[in-house]
Amino acid sequence: MTFTTRFAPSPTGPLHLGHAYSALLASDMAAAEGGQFLLRIEDIDRSRCRPHWEEQIYDDLNWLGITWPEPVMRQSSRMSTYEDALKSLWSQGLLYPCSCNRRDIAAAVGAPQEGVPLHGPDGIIYPGTCREVSTRTGSMPVNLPLRLDISKAANSLSNLFKINAQQTVKTALFEESGASPCGLTGQIPFTAKELTDSIGDVVLSRREMGTSYHLSVVLDDAAQGITHVVRGQDLFEATRIHVLLQALLGLPTPVYHHHKLIRDDAGKRLAKRDDARAISKYRAEGASAKQIRAMVGL
Repeated sequence: MTFTTRFAPSPTGPLHLGHAYSALLASDMAAAEGGQFLLRIEDIDRSRCRPHWEEQIYDDLNWLGITWPEPVMRQSSRMSTYEDALKSLWSQGLLYPCSCNRRDIAAAVGAPQEGVPLHGPDGIIYPGTCREVSTRTGSMPVNLPLRLDISKAANSLSNLFKINAQQTVKTALFEESGASPCGLTGQIPFTAKELTDSIGDVVLSRREMGTSYHLSVVLDDAAQGITHVVRGQDLFEATRIHVLLQALLGLPTPVYHHHKLIRDDAGKRLAKRDDARAISKYRAEGASAKQIRAMVGL
């Protein structure tokens, strides 16, 4: 199998130094292994994506010296694939419609129990308000958020969760060649209970979108034959969701390589609103691609 990495930006703003680091690292890793680097445009959020930002992505990456094969995968052309996956999960009784908004969720959570996390990879952990009252029979609802019953899903996967060496608890594993924010690397274990307690019932289909990041990213990585997912440590906790979905949908699990985050002078992670660190701004000021590499530590 060809060593394959990818860079998957959303055209919702300018690429910054953090994007440059991730794209260059993924490209360098593929080149070092004689593999291939792929580009994917994650444009499922049609309300925020803009054609000029997509053109700027191509321009900035070319300027950095990164190349990729054509055509580029664009998520907006894969909506039928996402719908088919949702229908499969719906037919297994693993999805349910949710009518809660953010205010409803915050009110339902109230005061969290001591020792129980309030926030997970998607923000406030959903308290399950609609889980028991929503219908899961008949046709899959259209234009309603759909959540994954994560406890039911995990408990259905005897092929993923296996008894550990101590014969005490069932765990699943994924391979980490980078490191978590606290330095974990190698084989990373997690349990079904951890999914339920620290992640909760994540949304797999958002209103007016027809999919979600979690669903589309695992389907797209499989479709592109990605063997090594290179991305920031801010997405490390979401990896358990993705490994679970891969098992549910019969998809391969790649090796994950979570890398450091490029931060500003105050130690805050860069975001697209940080135009001062946009690649295009450095270019306009006369910086070279080699200087950008030095700035991000490559």
